[in-house]
Amino acid sequence: MQVNTRAALGQLSDMDLRLLRVFKSVVECGGMAQAELELNIGISTVSRHIKDLETRLGLTLCRRGRAGFALTPEGEQIYRETLRFLAGADAFRSSVDEIHQRMGGQLAIAVFDKTASNPVAHIGKAIALFTKMAPEVSLHLHVAPLNTIERGVMDGQFQVGIIPGHRSSDTLAYTALFDETMLLYCGAQHPLFGTDNTAMGWDDVRHHPFAGLGYHSPNMDISQQVRLVRKATGYDQESIATLILSGQFLGFLPDHYAQGFVQSGQMRAVQPTLFRYDCNFFSIVRRSPQPTRVTRAFQECLLAAHEGRQCP
Repeated sequence: MQVNTRAALGQLSDMDLRLLRVFKSVVECGGMAQAELELNIGISTVSRHIKDLETRLGLTLCRRGRAGFALTPEGEQIYRETLRFLAGADAFRSSVDEIHQRMGGQLAIAVFDKTASNPVAHIGKAIALFTKMAPEVSLHLHVAPLNTIERGVMDGQFQVGIIPGHRSSDTLAYTALFDETMLLYCGAQHPLFGTDNTAMGWDDVRHHPFAGLGYHSPNMDISQQVRLVRKATGYDQESIATLILSGQFLGFLPDHYAQGFVQSGQMRAVQPTLFRYDCNFFSIVRRSPQPTRVTRAFQECLLAAHEGRQCP
């Protein structure tokens, strides 16, 4: 690959910002054709914008052809830098809005998966309160793994994260919101499905293959604490549910999420009085720089929604 050795990028213009936002959308949509609807521009224009950005940077950012869309190593690095740069630009815009005592711009919120079915999680209510308070703010709601949310809040990609508590960082501020009960489940084809397991203890389940989350989390902590033998790894609750449904693995799921599978006879909880743990969910924001007025307003709406009161 030929890399332009001269300084390909001088002062950034509004057009550069536009090209970077197009590039970000293309990466996150998985290709130019997929980004066409997201960006509301034709695929030929999307392609031209990516080519213009590559020319501007002196780099090849992606490969496109019969094998599909893929980032080059340089493209992956530019994507990471793009996220940091755009987060900084959005933070600047929010700071200007704050100086003017107005709430506008964008607010990126990241939520751990499978919280919508939790009856004590009132994130939707918080969003309703916030949109009435700040109708000019454009909301961007993401669902992501726990470690992705933490990292995204730390680097400014997300302004607010909602995660199960598992460890604390001095760079983040934590606000308690709601709880979640996790039970151990087996699928209909599992040997434990049709048995009486009321007298079972942890020693009785250690010889059964376990499916656990593949990153630091309460799920990983409890499985290591009780020495369950992990034979399969998932990276969200949906993947754990799929592994359980195979009938080959035990796994922990939120009771509210698993309820539909239980009612349809596809799963059952194994000794739920013992094989369980509770998760406390928190909202997280960066401590420094100080959260913007928009971020603080959304935090207040989260608290109000979970305390059953109106925002001031």
